[in-house]
Amino acid sequence: MNQASTAVTDPKTSKRKGPSRRMESLKDFAFAAPALLVLGVFIYYPLLFSFYISFTNWNMTKPVKKFIGLENYDKLLSDPLFYKVLRITFTYTVLDVFLTLALGLGLALLLNKSTKLFNFMRSAIFMPYYISMVIASMIFLWIFNNQYGLLNKITGLFGIAPINWLQDPDTAIWTLLAVSIWKGIGFAMLIFIAGLRSIPLEYYEASSLDGANKFWQFLHITLPLLSPTTLFLVITNFISSMQVFQSVDIMTNGGPLDSTKAIVYWIYEMAFVNFRTGRASALVIIFFFIIIALTAVQMLVSRKKVHYEG
Repeated sequence: MNQASTAVTDPKTSKRKGPSRRMESLKDFAFAAPALLVLGVFIYYPLLFSFYISFTNWNMTKPVKKFIGLENYDKLLSDPLFYKVLRITFTYTVLDVFLTLALGLGLALLLNKSTKLFNFMRSAIFMPYYISMVIASMIFLWIFNNQYGLLNKITGLFGIAPINWLQDPDTAIWTLLAVSIWKGIGFAMLIFIAGLRSIPLEYYEASSLDGANKFWQFLHITLPLLSPTTLFLVITNFISSMQVFQSVDIMTNGGPLDSTKAIVYWIYEMAFVNFRTGRASALVIIFFFIIIALTAVQMLVSRKKVHYEG
């Protein structure tokens, strides 16, 4: 026992282990350094620079950055358009997340079978996920065109008059949602199928012996055990939807009557069209904290609502 105790507390052994541990720490840091460098250059530095610019009236055309304090924030928060843009962005995000996940779950339940036909159908539904948003927006720009668009051609067969989908404030946002849902529904479907296949069949067999029907099993077994998968999809789709830009830029330019002007598009317009870089940077900082706050709320809610097996 004395020899063992001496071996453990031997200062010579401790000295030999010290440099070794430091070398291991340096190796770990060396592996992480490239990723940290990329994050620092392309994410953290621009964010800090935007924070600094938000307190100035810089417009990118002049080298002088005049410090004006909180004036940019005050003008934004007193602008009615700011609250309209927030409402449009939140409306789009809620509808996009809900419809994408609901339809994705429905398709997952329908196509969760390992046959050649179902494999082909899953592949076809997932394929739009690989198409860039620019190309997808161009496709839907043609589909929703009021003069020669495919949708009006189809509705015209039933005697319905042509609808100006992209120029009507009541329908324009739905055209943007159609693009996003078409692109994202396949990804949601595959993630839900993976979640469904991870649920042990014993739960369904035991509930069937107790007389549970399919609807009861869906409510009390499938949905609770899919909650981690649902949380992942909610957070990723939420962040993506809040940052909608390309479809707005290509299809509607924020119109008509600012009915599709989302936050990111307004930031772009303010900075690179109107050259109000300081105010655009202030909007970036506000938007950043909004996303952080809403994501934190989702994580807090998930602690009570998400069920992890075992």
